[in-house]
Amino acid sequence: MHSEDDTIAAIATASGAGGIGVVRLSGPRARRIAEAVCGRELRPRHAHHVRFADTAGDTVDDGLALWFRAPASYTGEDVVELQAHGSPPVLRALVDRVVALGARRARPGEFSERAFLNGRLDLTQAEAVADLIAAADLRAARAARRSLDGVFSTRVEALAAALLAIRVQVEAAIDFADEPIETLGGARLTADLAAARDALETLLAAAARGRKLRDGWHVVIAGPPNAGKSSLLNALAGEERAIVTDVAGTTRDLLREAVVVGGIEITLVDTAGLRASGDTIEREGMRRARDELTRADLALVVVDARDPEHGLAAVADAVAAVPQRLVLHNKCDLLASGVEDDRSTDVREPLRVSARTGAGLAALRAHLETVLGAAPASGESAFTARARHVDALDEARRALEQATAELAHERLELAAEALRHAHDALGEITGRITPDDLLGRIFSTFCIGK
Repeated sequence: MHSEDDTIAAIATASGAGGIGVVRLSGPRARRIAEAVCGRELRPRHAHHVRFADTAGDTVDDGLALWFRAPASYTGEDVVELQAHGSPPVLRALVDRVVALGARRARPGEFSERAFLNGRLDLTQAEAVADLIAAADLRAARAARRSLDGVFSTRVEALAAALLAIRVQVEAAIDFADEPIETLGGARLTADLAAARDALETLLAAAARGRKLRDGWHVVIAGPPNAGKSSLLNALAGEERAIVTDVAGTTRDLLREAVVVGGIEITLVDTAGLRASGDTIEREGMRRARDELTRADLALVVVDARDPEHGLAAVADAVAAVPQRLVLHNKCDLLASGVEDDRSTDVREPLRVSARTGAGLAALRAHLETVLGAAPASGESAFTARARHVDALDEARRALEQATAELAHERLELAAEALRHAHDALGEITGRITPDDLLGRIFSTFCIGK
């Protein structure tokens, strides 16, 4: 909650010439400040046509004023929106006026932060506001909307409630340490814990997909020198972005290109060819390529179709830890058998393509759509998630594994502590348990007025 004097103001949105801009106020004095600017009383949830006046009483602009009485507002406080013409000087003048009347300029994300602190949104819903604004495509926007509607939060809270119930059972059994756990409902406890672990694994997989919906996929093109990696980047990007020559080792540094495949945005990264030797600059390029692969969601492993085994051997160690890999036998136009340009989505076998002629690229795009757009389980709605959500769920998963092991050895105190750790990790997702510095990092990434 905030003091009587803590009323904030910001330009929430501003459109181009002839459009609408909004100055938004939130806090205990929002209504009084707005009425001083508008020169009239405001009724809740009523659109008033008003003239906005400066300190001298001169009209700055005319527009609409709307007052949302607490707690039925976005922030849970009194909120007023002053809707004016979308002129930046006019909007700045309105902000200056309300600041002179006692408001202060809002920090980035402070409106959503107040909504969270006042219980209007949990932390995942507040983050979904920013995700919805930043969505790169309709699919990501719909997923962010589901998070804002509480789809993700509800599943986290249900899992947290299940863990709490298990924890209560374990801690109750501690008081009867002399009794075998089987006589204290150990079989049911073990079954409940196994069910919770399964639910957590499912939620973790869904959150990992949600993170990719929000952040996009990080796809790295890797392979030995002169395998056609840069040509493939150009072909997928639809323009000449990378320099292509017949000289091995032409690519020395990373080249990134945003590409949309099947409605999903991916960051495609071309890398230096990997081999055992090279000059100083080429070795640095290969170091950067290997480092980039450690962060990749998917590796497109490009090898020369005329000697694929040699190419795969050169990159095997570098791509081994990448979660998903798709092997491409490039330059198939140089083989006698060529390549058929089909649209098969069977990703079990290497694809034969030619970045130079375009043969096989339709099949590659179909494969990418299959991998990138992997459908969620039946009946499950996609939602956006962030890296911190995935990390917290993974931490909870490890804690549940520990709890299972401790319970199997009837070390009940240690099992209870592991369950508490898992429960706390889930609480950090929704903000039930939230370090102050985490809140600062989260809301500082929001835009002004949100």
